[in-house]
Amino acid sequence: MLLREGGSIEVTAEESGVTLVVGLGWEIPNDNGPDFDLDASAIGTTGGMAYSDQYFVFFNNLRTPDGSIFHIGGPVENGDQARILVDLAALPADLDKVVFPVSIYDAENRDQNFSQVRSAYISIATYGGDEIARYSLPGETATAVLFGELYRFRGMWKFRAVGRGYASGLRGIALDFGVNV
Repeated sequence: MLLREGGSIEVTAEESGVTLVVGLGWEIPNDNGPDFDLDASAIGTTGGMAYSDQYFVFFNNLRTPDGSIFHIGGPVENGDQARILVDLAALPADLDKVVFPVSIYDAENRDQNFSQVRSAYISIATYGGDEIARYSLPGETATAVLFGELYRFRGMWKFRAVGRGYASGLRGIALDFGVNV
């Protein structure tokens, strides 16, 4: 199912023990400028703040202590540039949301932003590969974008397409969620 910004979809019953695959993709422009280096990450939250700094999963911390969120990198065979696995059954019971930002490394010094990135998307699929939802990002002038979020709602997990840009990069997103950076 294709989602629009703000759209949401039920992903699975909380008690089913499903592992989800969050795919993040983009195309980098072929120009003579500096190389683009995009980084996908995830932040597990409760009450709008990071569950702990260890639940900030990114290139320097590839998994949470309990293994519930695991960054497997990319690119992979279907075109995803990065993949993050989320084991819903292994998440702490009081963790209520996982957000998925993507940022451009050193964007300010390289004069880069998401308006220069093409075909950016986030997808949610079962571990078996069945796609549940996809959201394609509109052009953004930000240096980091919160692509989407998984959240608990009345005993179910849902996914929402967010598309909120940050001029302050990944650091700004991490600080907004209370991560010590």
